[in-house]
Amino acid sequence: MALHMLGKDPNSPDGDSPTLYYDDETDNYLIQGWKVPDQERRSQLNLPGHEDVVEFPRRMMQFFPEVNGGPDAHA
Repeated sequence: MALHMLGKDPNSPDGDSPTLYYDDETDNYLIQGWKVPDQERRSQLNLPGHEDVVEFPRRMMQFFPEVNGGPDAHA
């Protein structure tokens, strides 16, 4: 598996998160984001035990190749 970092949140105070990755083996994206600990918000989601949810700022949509260069514009 080869992960390619596509972009980090330009407004992150420490420069580490959130981050968007592309996995060229699975053709999937991996999103590193902020945990959502708020139980009221989580209760509105249908989350199976083997899944979780993270927050991802809208401003980072620019890093998805489909948004910025087409579906084959992977890093």
